[in-house]
Amino acid sequence: MSEHEFDVIVVGLGPGGEHVALELAGAGLSVAGVEDRLVGGECPYWGCVPSKMMIRAANLLADGRRIPGMAGTSAVTPDWKPVAARIRDEATDNWDDAVAADRFTDAGATLYRGRGVLTAPGQVTVGASVLTARRGIVINCGTEPVIPPIPGLAGTPFWTNREAIETEHVPDSLIVVGGGSIGVELAQVFERFGTAVTVVEASSRLLPMDEPEAGDLIAKVFAREGIGVRLDAAETEVRHADGTFTLTVSGGSPVSASRLLISAGRQTDLAALGVSAIGLDETAPTITVDEHMIAAPGVWAIGDVVGHGAFTHMSVYHAEIVIAGILGRPHHPAEYHAVPRVSFTDPEIGSVGMTEAQARAELANVRVGSALVPSSARGWIHKAGNDGFIKLVADADRGVLVGATSAGPAGGEVLSMLTLAVHARVPVQRLREMIYAYPTFHGAVLDALGNLT
Repeated sequence: MSEHEFDVIVVGLGPGGEHVALELAGAGLSVAGVEDRLVGGECPYWGCVPSKMMIRAANLLADGRRIPGMAGTSAVTPDWKPVAARIRDEATDNWDDAVAADRFTDAGATLYRGRGVLTAPGQVTVGASVLTARRGIVINCGTEPVIPPIPGLAGTPFWTNREAIETEHVPDSLIVVGGGSIGVELAQVFERFGTAVTVVEASSRLLPMDEPEAGDLIAKVFAREGIGVRLDAAETEVRHADGTFTLTVSGGSPVSASRLLISAGRQTDLAALGVSAIGLDETAPTITVDEHMIAAPGVWAIGDVVGHGAFTHMSVYHAEIVIAGILGRPHHPAEYHAVPRVSFTDPEIGSVGMTEAQARAELANVRVGSALVPSSARGWIHKAGNDGFIKLVADADRGVLVGATSAGPAGGEVLSMLTLAVHARVPVQRLREMIYAYPTFHGAVLDALGNLT
């Protein structure tokens, strides 16, 4: 065993961990980064960046098909080859992180490849190397796809998001297990490239973490586009033979396809990380931290593993707090009343803060207002592909928004003003008094404000 001492050890070099390491190294601290996959984490290689490339390509196809009746005629022929090539180019030649690794070491940080295990307070072991931290350890280990214990699934060539991103060929048919953001995004992408897709969701609606209206909207769009949706469908068995998956579900007939995508959430194995060595519960689903991201003396945790949203922007938000804390700079403690999230379906579903159900469970006096995007001036002008709505949730006693959903074309961009309103607790009356550019999609927010009851 070899022993090495650093000021700070960062376990996991996803966006947040990489940001912490580079900033601290730039400030003159000696930093070790530990990564058992690729420097940069899930986001640039198998997550948000390549999936949005796929979505961009699929949306171009959809827009081309919307030309008739508005601007002439069109004949769109899907071709997956440029999509796959662009993803491979972005992932630096077939998922090679040499550029990111060089950037990391060029900044003065030391990279250790392998699984980092906490073996004592202030100590991380990576293979035959024992690393000791003088000032602290930052945990940013991220998450792995949840593989549900469906009988017959183990040992079959099923996909997770990683195989779906890496594929060089569009399957002729696909079953998607899980109707959350990742599942519905990829379902729509593959359908638009010619795949026959069925989404199987155990709950009563798609996008179960969002407002019911959001799931209903996406289900309506999917039905129109030919994507099958099976709700309240618990998976009971998987069979794979002769290149075909057959999924048996409760309450209905089996579903068959050439590919099976498992999109059932994500999880972290805290026992494998060795958190019991620093006094943390290794059986917990996440690491509990305080408002300064401190999990234990000399230990910070950020990103997916702390359970406040599996988003790149959350990890980087946490990273800024940790950087300031380690360097002794003033900083604002973490707060989560205005966490934004976007499902990049078509239409996009942007949400922030509480849903109506959450607000009614916590607040005494809740008001809700909605407006349909097709009924707005910009929605009417947009015409084809103008599905969507604005939904606002207000605490009537304080006169502020506590939650909002922006569904529609550019729904994630319209969300920006609603995120600011919820985050800064802008009075509803001031939002009503604001000047809204015309004709814009965000102009529908004013209509929803007028419908608050």
